[in-house]
Amino acid sequence: MEDTKIKRINQLAKKSREQGLTPEEKQEQQTLRQEYIHAFRQSMIAQLDSLVIVDEKGNRRKVTKRQNLS
Repeated sequence: MEDTKIKRINQLAKKSREQGLTPEEKQEQQTLRQEYIHAFRQSMIAQLDSLVIVDEKGNRRKVTKRQNLS
């Protein structure tokens, strides 16, 4: 996510605490937050996909999704 968008999220959060937001600003804040969450999740998925586990014998294997154990 672009640094300018993160700064705008912070500006809107500060203004929300101090003065309140207009309906347009609330919508912009919600849109930016959703975009930030999406970018964060994509980054986290990419990091987890690149993880490998090395066992005692030096064997490397990729981390896989766990099955739901419920």
